[in-house]
Amino acid sequence: MSTPETGRAPQTGVGAPAGFQVRTASAGLADDGRDDLTVVVSESPAVSSAVFTRSRFAGPSVVLSREAAGHGAARGVVVLARNANVATGEAGAAHAAEIRQRVAGTVGLSPDQLLIASTGIIGVPYPMGRIRAALDRLRWPFGGADFDAAARAIMTTDTHPKLARVRCGDGATILGIAKGVGMIAPDMATLLTFFFTDAQLSRAQLDATFRAVVARTFNAVSIDTDTSTSDTAAIIANGRAGRVDPDEFHDRLHAAALDLTKQVARDGEGATKLIKVRVTGARDDAQAKRVARAIVDSPLVKTAVHGGDPNWGRVAMAIGKCQDDLDLRPERITISFGELEVYPRRPDGAGTAGTAALAEQLTAELAGDEVVIRVALGIGGGAFTAYGCDLTEGYIRINASYST
Repeated sequence: MSTPETGRAPQTGVGAPAGFQVRTASAGLADDGRDDLTVVVSESPAVSSAVFTRSRFAGPSVVLSREAAGHGAARGVVVLARNANVATGEAGAAHAAEIRQRVAGTVGLSPDQLLIASTGIIGVPYPMGRIRAALDRLRWPFGGADFDAAARAIMTTDTHPKLARVRCGDGATILGIAKGVGMIAPDMATLLTFFFTDAQLSRAQLDATFRAVVARTFNAVSIDTDTSTSDTAAIIANGRAGRVDPDEFHDRLHAAALDLTKQVARDGEGATKLIKVRVTGARDDAQAKRVARAIVDSPLVKTAVHGGDPNWGRVAMAIGKCQDDLDLRPERITISFGELEVYPRRPDGAGTAGTAALAEQLTAELAGDEVVIRVALGIGGGAFTAYGCDLTEGYIRINASYST
């Protein structure tokens, strides 16, 4: 299996997994008239796994999909973009159920074989007249598998579609799509992301692998510390390509998920730089994750990275916020930007961060579009890598007028 930092990169020239059909359409949710309704369905029975937000304001789509995910046999997903249908009361719940039921009837499935996801503005009812008209136009079979169109249709404020394809074994394919640029901070799952594969695995194998991969990829990304009410991550495997080696499947799924994770972080609202925080030497992986998240979530760290300012004091501050971790001791900790160590200071008081040569190297290190911060805690063998982005004027501009 791959480690959090390894795994072969997603491949170009890889086609779609066998046995899936895709349909996108305009349901009147997007102001620009683009496609905002996506349906992906396996032609044959499948096994599935999914994880969801733990928000107390979770939308009705999440509630319905949680119930369906419990069976582990979902064959498809319905996604509506630009409207979260959250905090819309009993009518919103009824509308989500109606949409899923109508799509299920069209494709010949029971409703509990479909997941449903919705993302966008909170508190606004669905325009059901327009959605019903779009659903009336659906015809099965769809006659194609345009996953590029699906990646575009699930976007909200994303600047570009996010898609990854990898091969597994001799003939299996794993394909993933994702959306998310704001209100991104993992808590069980994050954003919307869906994987489709023709690899054959047992339901138990798929579930264990997917949860392990999500923990190290999508649950390691944070753009603005705000957890969405609609977060959904799911995978559907129909087995059309035959059995695959479970360890290789883990490695390839991880590679695809990590690629999508980085795409999400790079495309954070207003972002100009990807931030990668690698924490090692922790008591355990859970402690490493807490420290990495404290750093990547810090507005002061984010703004320093945006300005190209190698202010390691802000990293030290963020580590210090982990107040319940009493074994964090400054004298055992080292902080680096890339491979350039900036803390601790030397016994003579000059400090490695104070040399003119290092200052020049640090300026160059932070000038790129990917900034790596490394922290070694000096306690044990735990490690975790978190992903985020810089905080810019663009983020404020986008979110200051999101609903108007």
